[in-house]
Amino acid sequence: MDDRGNTIAGWLLAAGIVALGTTIVTGEIYHSERPETMGYAVTGVEQEAGGAGAPAEKPFPFYMAQADAAKGADVFKKCTACHNADKGGANALGPNIYGVVGDNIAEGRGGFAFSDALKGKGGKWDFDQLNLWLTSPKTFAPGTKMTFAGLSNPQDRANVIAYLNQQGDHPLPLPAAPAETGQPAAAGKEAPPAPAGTPGVQKAHNVEVQTEAQAAKQPKGTISGEAAPAEAGRAQDRRK
Repeated sequence: MDDRGNTIAGWLLAAGIVALGTTIVTGEIYHSERPETMGYAVTGVEQEAGGAGAPAEKPFPFYMAQADAAKGADVFKKCTACHNADKGGANALGPNIYGVVGDNIAEGRGGFAFSDALKGKGGKWDFDQLNLWLTSPKTFAPGTKMTFAGLSNPQDRANVIAYLNQQGDHPLPLPAAPAETGQPAAAGKEAPPAPAGTPGVQKAHNVEVQTEAQAAKQPKGTISGEAAPAEAGRAQDRRK
């Protein structure tokens, strides 16, 4: 029995060695590389924010003018792991931010230990400063302890600010939307004259107009020239 078992084990070992060798050899022979041109294009992948195809942002007052505080409350749920905006709420990983809109930057907040980077900013948390902060805290105050990456959507930022503005005893009025530039001229407004040299445009003072005496000298009493009427005829007929 022992001899038979040894024989079987030997054959199995030999078969494994052969299979391994075959795999290595075929892998070298039929080695495949990524083709330069893929067989099909992958569609439906969203472009990252700030990519070449991303639309340019308007001035921030446009977004604040149409900000929705209710939608901002939903976006603020991303912040509740570190903050609360309840009146009299306690500080957590981040400070309580009830009444933060219009307050001094990195001051008060129940004695919260702000980073030196944020305390060095100075000023107040107005709409513009909050927009910059929510866009990228690390860019706004390099060295801040805030780990949140920021909100890339300007309307989300405006909505959150509108919500925080309501979470305070003295909310600030939202700005009016600035006028859009590049709008078409108002209806009924006369278009500006075409510049000289435009095809099909001639200056009237460059065209010589014939007098009646000059016209009378034309053969058979007809009027001709660049200033002649569209239909030529006898002068005496035209004076009737």
